Parts: sequence; C-alpha cells; structure tokens
Amino acid sequence: MEPNQNIPLLTRRSLLAAAAAGSTVVLLGRRPAQAYDVLIDPTAPQLGDTISVVVIPKDPGAATAPKVTVNDTTEYPTFPIGGNRFRALIPTSPLDPPGRTVIRVIGSEDTRNLAVGLRSRNFPTQRITLSPGQSDLGTQQEFDRIAAFKRTVSPEQYWHGPMQRPSQGRVSTEYGVRRYYNGVFAQDYYHRGVDYAAPAGSPVAAPAAGRIGLVGRVSEGFELNGNTIGVDHGQGVLSIMIHLSRINVNEGDMVQAGQTIGAIGTTGASTGPHLHWGLYVHEIAVDPAQWRNGGFG
Repeated sequence: MEPNQNIPLLTRRSLLAAAAAGSTVVLLGRRPAQAYDVLIDPTAPQLGDTISVVVIPKDPGAATAPKVTVNDTTEYPTFPIGGNRFRALIPTSPLDPPGRTVIRVIGSEDTRNLAVGLRSRNFPTQRITLSPGQSDLGTQQEFDRIAAFKRTVSPEQYWHGPMQRPSQGRVSTEYGVRRYYNGVFAQDYYHRGVDYAAPAGSPVAAPAAGRIGLVGRVSEGFELNGNTIGVDHGQGVLSIMIHLSRINVNEGDMVQAGQTIGAIGTTGASTGPHLHWGLYVHEIAVDPAQWRNGGFG
C-alpha cells in the first residue's frame, strides 16, 4: 500500500505496525474536533421527571448557545448559567413512552449524542363519574389565556434552589394520577399537579421567586379552574395555582419564594377546598416533588 503523505509520520508508523501485526485499522479522514462536555441529571430519570442537560463547551469563550434535541423531534432552548455553561430543561410526563431517549447537543463543537433510559413508573388510577353538566366546563377565553401563559419562556432565571410547598395542607391527590371517566379510560389525561386540602382561606404561597404572568377570575370566565394565578419562574418553568378563594397579586408583580399570593378555595370544578399546584416546564406538567426535593439551582 502506498503511504498517504497527508498522514503524520508517527501515525503512519503506528498504522504500519498495526498492519504488520494483523490488526484492523479504521482511518478517519480528519482529526476529531472539540466536543462538548455534557452533564445529565438525573442519570436515570423516571416518567414525570425534569431532565437537566448542562453543556460545557471546550472553548472558554463560547458565546453561542448550543441546541438540544430529544429523539430528533423536539428542540429545547438552552440558557447560560455561568461558568461557561449552558443548560436545557427537558420535561417528561406519564404520557411519554418509557425506554431509550436520545439527547443530541448541536452547536459550534462536535455534536454529542447521548442515550438516556427513561424509566417507567406506576401511577394510581381513579374512577370518576361525571354528570352531563360537568363534562363541558370551561370557556374559550379561559383556555386561550392559560395556553398563552404556558408558552411563556423568559430568559431570566428567577428561582433559586429547591421549591417550597405552596400550602401546609395535606396532599389529597398526587401528581400523575390516571383516570376513568364514566367507565372510559382517559388516554391523554393525567393529574397535572399536586392537590393540597386545607380550610378555605388558608394561605397559598409562591413556591419560588418569579413574575406573576397570569391572573384569572371566575368573573372573567374561569369557570373550570376557578380563580387562578400563574407564576413565571423563568426559562420555561411556570407554576399554576387554581381553585383559589382570594388573589393577592396582580399581573406583572414580582414575588419571592414563600410570599403569600392568595388563599385556598373551592372555585371552579372543585368538590371541596383545596389548592391545585401545577408545575410546567415548556408547557408540560412535570412532577413538582422533584423540584421540592432538590430542584435545579
């Protein structure tokens, strides 16, 4: 074989020695470029978890945020978090198929492809019987305003550290509960939050710092969710509090973790006084327990 003059001398010698020993050699056409370092947390996520993907460029002066995709179908934004690092938050839910999930990091450095095993999880099941008048609650105005709020992705990170309980009431319904309605399994339904049962008028606190991005009242057509508060915690992380008896804040207000923002009630489609806290990451309701137990600082 005629030596390739573009191969460095030491490399040619290594190839010739390997060939003489009968080894199979795969020759790449170019030297590998720099590739991102990537940290994934948790390393073994389960349905309902938020997956943090921290990307660390080799280039200390990197200013362009890389792209992060999941299974080549969905792209999630990345944000600088200091120390020459960028982070994307990937939501999962009970509706996702468990199994191999491919996370791809694309940017100015070599693409990284990482496979994560998304673990299955058992969620409780409830059977609910609805009367005809309960099956079509909600107004288009209510749905549109909530949908618009869920699309909020602010570049700032307002939250810091683990989130707090928004109520001291007992947990009456956990995240992820699946349901049969009038004997028919609801394929696209899961309980998108945690319910806290407590007397009407009990305080509701902001679980983390943020900006009030939504205030909706029964008098404004919020007949399904009742009196509602939406808190934008930044970077696509949002809290929605519903069924409130009282609202203490206005849209645009900045609030701190633990600040009282309203009170528990039974407005909207509610069978008794309680708070429903839904935590959303890029429009997907994730398990708040993960954010309370550790979260992503």
